[in-house]
Amino acid sequence: MFGNKVSKPQTRIDSLVGAGTVVEGNITFSGGLRVDGRVRGNVIATGDESSTLVLSEQAQIDGEIRVSHAVINGTVVGPVQGTEYVELQSKAKVTGDVLYRTLEIQLGAVVQGRLVHQEGDTQPKVVSLKSAQPTLSTPTPSASTGD
Repeated sequence: MFGNKVSKPQTRIDSLVGAGTVVEGNITFSGGLRVDGRVRGNVIATGDESSTLVLSEQAQIDGEIRVSHAVINGTVVGPVQGTEYVELQSKAKVTGDVLYRTLEIQLGAVVQGRLVHQEGDTQPKVVSLKSAQPTLSTPTPSASTGD
């Protein structure tokens, strides 16, 4: 609770794929991205800063999504990874696995795939162990009792 650093979602939309627009290829972005059209490729946020993807009801993405925050109300064919938060609104249709730390699913949303909860960092942590050195102690003489 105290050690977890949770980033806040982007409230500002920096980029827009408008309705009627079809993007053929991958999109990498930072900040906020709203998709009202169609993307045939991966949508991946760059950098360590918070990123938000908003997918409207008429939008479709055919590819992988990797962002910190995702709000989906359209169609996704591919895996969705929200490192912080994934919200599947009532018209969302996801065909693929959903990896999340926090998940909100509204009535009517459909997932054809696995829901995979992720704790903390997605990268495994390697901890090196040091061998314990035995400490030598000198025995203390016990008090003798007279026979």
